Amino acid sequence: MANDTKGATGGAVEDDTAAAVDRNALTLEVDAGGTAWLTFDRPDSRANILTSGVMQRLDALLGEVEAGAQAGHIKALVITSAKPGMFIAGANIDEIAGITDPAEGEAGSRRGQAVFSRLDRLQLFTVAAVDGVCLGGGTELILACDYRIATDAPATKIGLPEIQLGIIPGFGGTTRLPRLVGLTAALPLILTGKTVTASKAYRMGLVDERVHPAILRERVRALLAEVAAGRRPQARKRPLLERITGSSLARGFVLSQARKQVLKETKGHYPAPLAALETLTRTESLPLDRALKEEARTLGRLVVTPVSKNLIHVFRLMEAAKKPVTPASPRDVAKVGVVGAGVMGGGIAQLLAYRGYAVRLKDIQSAALGHGLKTARELFDKVVKRGRLHRREAERMMAAISPTLDYSGFGTAELVIEAVVERMEVKKAVLRELEGQVTSGCVLTSNTSALSVTEMQGALERPEDFCGMHFFNPVNRMPLVEIVRGEQTSDEAIATVWAVTRKLDKTPVLVQDGPGFLVNRILAPYMNEAGWLLVDGASVESIDRALVAFGMPMGPMRLLDEVGLDVAHHVSGILHQAFGARMAPAPALEKLPATKRLGRKGGLGFYTYEGSREKAPDASMYAALGLPVTRRDIPREVIQERCILVMINEAARVLEEGIVRGAGDVDLGLITGTGFPPFRGGLMRYADSLGAASVLEKLERYARDLGERFEPAPLVRARAAEGASFYGARPKRPVATVG
Repeated sequence: MANDTKGATGGAVEDDTAAAVDRNALTLEVDAGGTAWLTFDRPDSRANILTSGVMQRLDALLGEVEAGAQAGHIKALVITSAKPGMFIAGANIDEIAGITDPAEGEAGSRRGQAVFSRLDRLQLFTVAAVDGVCLGGGTELILACDYRIATDAPATKIGLPEIQLGIIPGFGGTTRLPRLVGLTAALPLILTGKTVTASKAYRMGLVDERVHPAILRERVRALLAEVAAGRRPQARKRPLLERITGSSLARGFVLSQARKQVLKETKGHYPAPLAALETLTRTESLPLDRALKEEARTLGRLVVTPVSKNLIHVFRLMEAAKKPVTPASPRDVAKVGVVGAGVMGGGIAQLLAYRGYAVRLKDIQSAALGHGLKTARELFDKVVKRGRLHRREAERMMAAISPTLDYSGFGTAELVIEAVVERMEVKKAVLRELEGQVTSGCVLTSNTSALSVTEMQGALERPEDFCGMHFFNPVNRMPLVEIVRGEQTSDEAIATVWAVTRKLDKTPVLVQDGPGFLVNRILAPYMNEAGWLLVDGASVESIDRALVAFGMPMGPMRLLDEVGLDVAHHVSGILHQAFGARMAPAPALEKLPATKRLGRKGGLGFYTYEGSREKAPDASMYAALGLPVTRRDIPREVIQERCILVMINEAARVLEEGIVRGAGDVDLGLITGTGFPPFRGGLMRYADSLGAASVLEKLERYARDLGERFEPAPLVRARAAEGASFYGARPKRPVATVG
């Protein structure tokens, strides 16, 4: 009884605190002119979020506005935020994650819809004044207003990211957005979760005006004066394309094409986009209230699916990666040196310049410098072509990259990234030389994919200011950066590189030094097992099809081509030397150097290529590797099981050795570094869905049949014996938000 009482008391205190925060998260003031200003400002938080308590408070305040309007002393309503760069970040993700019953999810959706419908029905002029992040429920709120003004500040991003959590916008977004901007404009926001700038939102009709942040309130007051004078703004015409596609026949075509595209991109693994399309099809001609009911029913069904729970898990991992990993403060970094102007060096230089850093790019050959600058320029051209950057801005950023054949300019760099050839003796020589050219406060890093950071530290006089900073290729697309701590790396160096990685909009994962670090160490057995499957008679295409069907973005044979057959063989040798027989290359892969093939970059590997485009598997590869040309059928499930089990087994060893802090870092690294399917929640989350006992049984069976590379890791045996998961007990989480 005592424990029960204590728990109840603790819960009450926590509930009272949460209720107080929710009550104070928004306020209502009525000025002398009869305008009600409803302001969001969640106490002690950088974000405004729509918890259930905040929604109740909003409902109550809207009731006061209703009463004031009926009494005649409230003439208009303005909804705004007191937080710079933040309107509303979305709903409370912990509440979404806690829903286990479809009826509960549907009811929650209906409650949110009811609040926004109350806003929609107010008999007065309502204005949303948006400055900063406006996501999820925030966007659904402004859709229920009569008029929307957004600032053109860089922080202003508007969107509906719910699809990224395996659900659909359920507070009216799926229903109201197409009715406001048209189906063609609405679909990309609903189906991808991508955000739009104020400029894009204005062009598509999502907002009615865009203004400079400094005059937002002034413009709102001027607008209200116009409305009071009887000059209410006229509804803007939709773009011509939206008017053309507005017919029932055209809408049907648009929806069918969208379905084909969704299936092409998701392979059917993600139910939410398909459910969104089905809901839009059913509700296009329904009255608003009935359409909202259909929307709520769909959300209730989706929110309890394993895919949604897994995607919420991934979202939490991504949010956790934004938080510092050491107590030390980062050093200020404005100038960065990059040594080595190859494809990686040029890509890193472009990314740094794009994110506001001044970059000094060095190589020992003029041709290499030219190639690095060409790589950077081509990447900027792509950003301009996609409409994310104006040409003038791209030229200014490109000018921030200054090339050099010596170390001039490196004396003012606060961070240097070495990206020379992946050979230890070369890296040591370059780092030793580099250390003499920079100030004592400069942090040095190596973009090594597998070499020992601790060994490199032995070549330095200030090893505490050195760590690994492993980017993945292509730099502009791959979100992961492994930050590798050597034995002597200081917290301050880690904090500095972590802060820079976050500013680059990359996902950092802290890794202790060890052969292959995290991603390559776990990926190597996966690709090697594909090589063993080749030896056992499987075809290149059957192996790749099986793993794509599992959810990987490409199969392991295609991945070997992408990485580069020479690079893959080099890393394989390092890991074989470090870990012995279990990492011994499959005989087929051992023969790769003799084929002289490089993969995609050389135009020929397991596949043939036309330019950079994959054409078809190259049947001559079998003979080149000394394998029979005639292949045999191996069940898809067996191919998947063998390749994924060796990854789980190696990840268990990574956890045993403390290479990363926990299973969450394994999952985050594999999702962002290899494209491991997010809908499965990550490698270790998938392992937990199988159960450690099942993983152990399968590994033991394969070890008996195929050899010691499947010998279960001690952690697998321990978890199976304990009946425990690889994640184990999770610490209490802070409140997270959609978006």
